[in-house]
Amino acid sequence: MVNKLSGLAVTTFLAEKIQNLKIAVIGDVMLDRYFHGEVKRISPEAPVPVTRINRERSVLGGASNVAANLAHLECKVYMGGVTGDDDNRVLLERLMDEAGIDYSGLIKSDKRKTITKLRVIGGTQQMLRLDFEETGDLFPEETAALSQWLQNLLDNGLDGIIVSDYAKGVCSDSFCQWVIAQGNAYNIPVLIDPKGADWTKYSGCDFITPNLKEMCEAAGCQRDNEDAAVVEMARAAKEKFGIKNVVVTRSEKGMTLVNNNEVIHNPATAMEVFDVSGAGDTVAATLLAGAAGKLDLQDAVFMANRAAGIVVAKAGTYPVHRDELLKDLLTEERKQGRSYRTLSWEEIASLAKTWKACGEKIVCTNGCFDILHVGHVTYLEKAKNLGKHLIVGLNTDASVRRLKGETRPLVHELDRARVLAALNCVDAVVLFDQDTPTELIEKIRPDILVKGGDYKPEEVAGREYAGEVRIIEFEDGYSTTGVVEKIARLVKEGKI
Repeated sequence: MVNKLSGLAVTTFLAEKIQNLKIAVIGDVMLDRYFHGEVKRISPEAPVPVTRINRERSVLGGASNVAANLAHLECKVYMGGVTGDDDNRVLLERLMDEAGIDYSGLIKSDKRKTITKLRVIGGTQQMLRLDFEETGDLFPEETAALSQWLQNLLDNGLDGIIVSDYAKGVCSDSFCQWVIAQGNAYNIPVLIDPKGADWTKYSGCDFITPNLKEMCEAAGCQRDNEDAAVVEMARAAKEKFGIKNVVVTRSEKGMTLVNNNEVIHNPATAMEVFDVSGAGDTVAATLLAGAAGKLDLQDAVFMANRAAGIVVAKAGTYPVHRDELLKDLLTEERKQGRSYRTLSWEEIASLAKTWKACGEKIVCTNGCFDILHVGHVTYLEKAKNLGKHLIVGLNTDASVRRLKGETRPLVHELDRARVLAALNCVDAVVLFDQDTPTELIEKIRPDILVKGGDYKPEEVAGREYAGEVRIIEFEDGYSTTGVVEKIARLVKEGKI
């Protein structure tokens, strides 16, 4: 049973590599519409609450929510499916344009309606749901068009395929088997988000991601949400259908992956579960992205589970964003005692870019921070209060020696980094070996560059690469030199 700590490889993957992936999503595309309002009275016409609508919103649903998750993770996404030729199709196109999804594989049919789910929300309570849909297998010409679209993508280079089956007609037995065969032929992973008890049409896929209820349906029995029972059902399904990896999402128990070589249990991460709708789509998208990006399976499961934890804490269908997942993983690294891992210059530049894209203000400062004391902490807290994120550039040991002499630093660079990263006010630590942080600041390009002491803004190294420079006075009576001198005096006096 594997249940080890993960995260280091995942943060690097999210910061530097995920944007290069090309992934196709095929399945039952839907439009989710939400009408929000307030309920203050019962209708005089019938014993039902009257909801006064004051806000409405539309989001991508079904297979298109999988695509939205991948797009917000900043993969290049191609959407394949079938919709009607109607107003809801127009709304879908607008939402996909906004998300950056290529929907050239979204076939427009005059023989069906765009699947739409309309929900009426009174306060925080769902009052009513209306489904507009026409189900049934695709017509031969629709299947042929989808197949040709996918074949062209494969020929031009694709990293992975997700089949999102909601049993509305796109994912027929023969089409699913053709997609899986194509994935095998091009040596790219195919992940299935299944529907129904018979998984024959999914035979031979690389990943399948049922929830516990779907796993029990496929197994033909009702089992408790316990490790042994889940592993037994997953192994039976893997053997019966020739599936390489069975990944069961288990609500409060997290996720379990079973394959020929290992069993991976990853516990749930959400502090508060608000709405589980769309969580399965997030797992499918994030897990396949990890597999397509050659992450270790343990890390891919870990990443998918963290992403699901973010999504279930949101109201309604919500695609996870790369920046919030990356921040969540960095926070988890800190909790697991690995916050001393400094980020590479490439990682910090990518992370800063992500934060900026979200409109979040970045503050940057630098220093040796040898023997961290209350003066340092007060200074860093003041710096953090100037923006959303605080990045600390930390002098390496070699850099400190050049600045302060051969007897310094007293504390190794990785230990100094770990102590700094443990502070709530510090979001990231990155080492620099130069005499000044100018080159590092050029990489980060912070909104605010902070320096402590009696500097003038025009004297601060790297100022030309920052939006503005702020000077923060140090706390009187606190300095590393003072601490060192006090210790030396006490030793000389024989008191310690």
